[in-house]
Parts: sequence; structure tokens; C-alpha cells
Amino acid sequence: MSRVGIASKTAVVLAVVGLAISGTFARASNQDIVDTAVGAGQFKTLAAALKAADLVATLKGPGPFTVFAPTDEAFAKLPAGTVESLLKPENKAKLTAILTYHVVPGAVKAEQVTKLDQAKTVNGAMVKVTTKGGKVTINDATVVKADTTASNGIIHVIDKVILPPQS
Repeated sequence: MSRVGIASKTAVVLAVVGLAISGTFARASNQDIVDTAVGAGQFKTLAAALKAADLVATLKGPGPFTVFAPTDEAFAKLPAGTVESLLKPENKAKLTAILTYHVVPGAVKAEQVTKLDQAKTVNGAMVKVTTKGGKVTINDATVVKADTTASNGIIHVIDKVILPPQS
């Protein structure tokens, strides 16, 4: 993979982590995705994952990024030991693949997301987008808070960690 491809994926992952870190978001924030997420308080696991995957600097970059950010509760739904295993240095590539699967290039607001059937992630794989009964799902995760604006993108909070397809 080229350095540009890695940098783009890293930026997306960092954006996701930043989104996941913040629990409460300010409108039209002058903070980047990472700082916005960290400030929210409900994305500690995401922040730790971004750090372990070396994606923080990327998501603090110019972007723009759209991050589908799983909360700490979303990470807690994974099987016991999964998060701890992913945070180990030997699993960095797998963690990076998962985190970059939560990031879409560009600033995609909820109004635009609802018009999509799928979206290509920084990971390179597609996510399925479904809108039904006023709810938006990304694969099998529900968007529980949309359109948190950061200086370098948008954060949409989701209730599950989404996993990329097996290669």
C-alpha cells in the first residue's frame, strides 16, 4: 500500500477515534474530530484504539472525514476479550482495518447519508446504508446521533462496532 493510501486511512481512523472520544458535541466546532470526540467523554475505547493504531495524527489532519463513531457501550457489546486483543501491537493491522472501516472520505451530513445505499470507506470496503422508519443504519449499526460537526469533518455516533468483510 502506498504512503498516501496509508495516510488517508490513518486520517479516517483518527477521525473516527476523535468522534468516538467525545460524548457531547459542540455545534460547528473549531476542534478537530479527535478533540471533539475526546471532549464528549463516551469514546474512551475508540480513542485508545486510535492511539494503538497510530491514527490520531491522521484524524487530526485537514480531512474532511466522516466518522461513524462507536461509543464505549458499542465496544462493550463485542465478545469478551476482543477489544483487549485488538489493542495488542501484534494486531495493529487488524485494528487499523476495523477503524478505517468506520471512516468515509469527505464531510457527509445526515441528509446526504440518507440518500445513499452504500458508501466506500477509507478501508476500501463498502458499508451498506439503510434508511427506514426515520432510522439510519450503517451495516447493522444504528446512527444514534448525527451531524456533530468538527473543523475537519462530521461525526455520526453509532451503537455498534462494524466489522469489515473478511478477505
